[in-house]
Amino acid sequence: MSQQVALDDAAWARLGSYLFEEGVIPSHEIVATLLTGGQSNPTYRLVSGDKSFVLRKKPAGDLLPSAHAIDREYGVMKALQTTPVPVPEMLVYCEDESLIGTPFYVMPFLQGRVFFDQTLPGMTRDERAQVYANMNQAIAQLHRIDPEAIGLGDYGKAGNYFGRQIRRWSQQYQEHHTDRIASLEHLIEWLPDRIPAGDLTTIVHGDYRLDNVMLHATEPKVIAVLDWELSTLGHPLADFSYHCMSWHIPPSLWRGIGGLDLAELGIPSERQYIEQYVSVTGYKGVQEHWNFYLAYNFFRIAAILYGIGERARQGTATASDAMEMAAKAEPLADIGWHYAQQYQAQRG
Repeated sequence: MSQQVALDDAAWARLGSYLFEEGVIPSHEIVATLLTGGQSNPTYRLVSGDKSFVLRKKPAGDLLPSAHAIDREYGVMKALQTTPVPVPEMLVYCEDESLIGTPFYVMPFLQGRVFFDQTLPGMTRDERAQVYANMNQAIAQLHRIDPEAIGLGDYGKAGNYFGRQIRRWSQQYQEHHTDRIASLEHLIEWLPDRIPAGDLTTIVHGDYRLDNVMLHATEPKVIAVLDWELSTLGHPLADFSYHCMSWHIPPSLWRGIGGLDLAELGIPSERQYIEQYVSVTGYKGVQEHWNFYLAYNFFRIAAILYGIGERARQGTATASDAMEMAAKAEPLADIGWHYAQQYQAQRG
């Protein structure tokens, strides 16, 4: 279990000296403010002179071996700086735990906007259309990149991404469940034998959604894709369809746009959004297997949220809203089972 340990003045002083010597900050002096903690990697805003930076560090305490891999976050964003995918500039990565207790990396603090409400309140119809087009373009560009060409050929396992993910999340549920979710169990049984033929391997973000991108401070465009904790090599259509779950989740359940008048808002329909993605990536057969991709992703997110609930029951989940999040597992699994049945009917 990770634990948040407050950094003392001596730690911040060591950090300031290190970053100044590395040429990252203009002064030894820094003022730090915690931006995020909880179940993620603690993130701080650093102010030095007239400049601001962001520091992300691994949490203190005992961690799962593959969790909180900030070296991977830093590595993927560093590699993507040479591509059309908008990412923050990576300034320095440090493994020396003697400075602030755990490894960390530093990037510039970007002046921009992050929205959680996917209806983008306060924007015009045209601005919303531009934001969604920008989001689509960013993930499509990511999925066009050859991992080998930017030094990420060993960033994950190639092939059988759906099969490996289905096994992983099924196993977590089956080994740790206390309350049973019928629709999740149906999906665990149904999914493995329905994986579409053919395979693709690209860099995948793993958690691509509106609140993981930063928009320009005043313009309707994406300036950075953030939070690469779950990135790896995987199937691009698993990644893209995860992003598109929003079209099927009503706002009353979670941050979705399901059931809203999208044309009135200026937000593209899911079909239009898919067509835009295909026009950039050239991937074929997306619509043919779309209901499978949705069923898979609702299974995956339901299993993840169920796991958060189990950790909360055991007293090892740190987020205050863990049980609230876990309560969404069953309705999301129900949506997934609905699309599994739609896929089954479509296939005959």
